[in-house]
Amino acid sequence: MDLSAAVTAATATLRRRPADVLPFYLLGTAVPVIARLGTFAALAGIYLHLELTGRLAAARDALGGIEPPPETQDPAALRAWAEGLTPAFEPLLTPTVAVLFAAGVLVTVVLAVVAYTVISAGQLSAVAASLRDERGLVGGIAGARSRWLTFLGLYVAELLLWIGVIALGSLAVGAAFLANPFLGAAVAVAALLVGFVALALVRILFAFAPVAVVVDDAGVVGGVEGAGGFVRSNPVDAAAYLVVAIGALIAVASVASGVAFLGGGAVVALASAVVVAPALDLLKTALYGDYRGTVDPVSAPEAGVRAQLGGGLRRGWRELTGFVRSTPGHHALAIAVAVGFGAVGWTAAAPFAGAVPTSIEARLVGHVPPVAALTFFGNNWGVAIATAFSGVGLAVPALSSLAFNGLALGATAALEENLLALVAFVVPHGIFEIPAIVVSGALGIRLGAVSWRAFRGRASRERFADALATAFWVTVGIGIVLGVAAVIEGFVSPYYWRPFL
Repeated sequence: MDLSAAVTAATATLRRRPADVLPFYLLGTAVPVIARLGTFAALAGIYLHLELTGRLAAARDALGGIEPPPETQDPAALRAWAEGLTPAFEPLLTPTVAVLFAAGVLVTVVLAVVAYTVISAGQLSAVAASLRDERGLVGGIAGARSRWLTFLGLYVAELLLWIGVIALGSLAVGAAFLANPFLGAAVAVAALLVGFVALALVRILFAFAPVAVVVDDAGVVGGVEGAGGFVRSNPVDAAAYLVVAIGALIAVASVASGVAFLGGGAVVALASAVVVAPALDLLKTALYGDYRGTVDPVSAPEAGVRAQLGGGLRRGWRELTGFVRSTPGHHALAIAVAVGFGAVGWTAAAPFAGAVPTSIEARLVGHVPPVAALTFFGNNWGVAIATAFSGVGLAVPALSSLAFNGLALGATAALEENLLALVAFVVPHGIFEIPAIVVSGALGIRLGAVSWRAFRGRASRERFADALATAFWVTVGIGIVLGVAAVIEGFVSPYYWRPFL
């Protein structure tokens, strides 16, 4: 299979089976939500420590005696005001706080690495299954469970090789400079060229090694050997894939920087995660699978792209309304968590209202409606998707996301200088946006319940795959609601109330 045929196979698979591949890539956006559980746990421990030792009360009392920030742009006045805050925060810096914070960072890193590895194994396993005309999500679930340690080994091996190449080059250059500066300059140029070639070879080898692990059902060594055999037998295809991958990354970066001033950065990032990444994985898996004779690419769908898009939006809306009607308990729990932590955020922030005020009117200065609408849509849909799919972590990350958003909204309201203006701003788009976020939380709770049953062997992989596919379509419906909310938030919410308040 040449590169052109592989591109055709990848495109056909992605178009014909979006709900059988993309849920695992939406799971990839949930890695930060899962990982930050470590940070949240550390912050909760720090809060309890400071509250129980009375240090937080002392800080509140100290802040209560501080005047609000001066309404001036004079740097000296602002610096003097900031320096006045230092004594209030000094009691909060204790060895226990430092230990808890360090532990939280460590747990966050471990969770991020494990979650990324598990999801990566699931992604390529789903891709390989789809290219074999099997159900991708079932294959992805099996692969995530059985291959994640192998993928971790591959990532560690590649990292060590990169470190080794860079370290050897640095030592050679350093030794040459110590012997002779002119020799050092020549060695530096040679080391740069050799190092670039070596790192390119490492990258292309480990680009195909995970695919070899999945397609050949191999371990770390077998995956590297399989990738090496493919690269030696098909150097043109391997190099062409590397060029396409680098070109895609450059194109995404260029588009992101080009539309950044339009507020489209979040949309481009989301598109790269759920379109570019699966397309590249499908491409390299099709190339390697054909080399092994283990792929059976599907044909392209008969419907056009526009018809598919319209049909997908209609299905997303149907799945969204059906999910809301069928899971009242999940939604009640999501609402309780969001409202409860909103009250906590209000209570915790209220004592700091005078010292750390916020203003919705100040935040709306320089508001450009189309830019803001696109930004709000990309950010909110990304949050909703990550919240929903993070629920596979036994629902805890989804609940933490709801709690975090509730805390943030409650604290913002408590610190707001003009609460009536904030309420007036939030209501028009909030009647769409807030329920959509709640639905995403309920969806995460639902995925958590199914994943728990699957983990205990009480639900089959097919049942878990059905839940992931449903979640994919429900998030499409949520995107429709958040699109409406973003238009209102960009073009209506900042303006309609000004003549009346």
